[in-house]
Amino acid sequence: MSDFKVLFVDDEEELVKTIVERLGYRGVEAEYSLTGPEALEKLESSIFDVVVLDVKLPGMSGIEVMEKMQISHPQIPVLMITGHGAPAEEEDIPEGAIDYLPKPIDLEILLGKIKKAVEKIEQK
Repeated sequence: MSDFKVLFVDDEEELVKTIVERLGYRGVEAEYSLTGPEALEKLESSIFDVVVLDVKLPGMSGIEVMEKMQISHPQIPVLMITGHGAPAEEEDIPEGAIDYLPKPIDLEILLGKIKKAVEKIEQK
């Protein structure tokens, strides 16, 4: 499955380490960041095909990170995640995000959404 790279951004260190490890077991190259500024630094030094981004991060919110990404890396699709309930309607997904996932994260659903995002990029 892996001809692409994912950046997972969440301040829950145990969660992100586990998800990155589990993605690796499925052949997906993934890295993680615990803060928005750290994620933006990684985006400047590495190439990522998809970013999975928590809405609530300390200091700089996930929405702020996504807004900065749209300026510097508009081609990278963003999947938003939250532990505070996903939007009821597709139009409630924050502008710039391609989809939204509630926590706890179902790895198979996450993988499906990552694949879908990568396919959209490849079709362009």
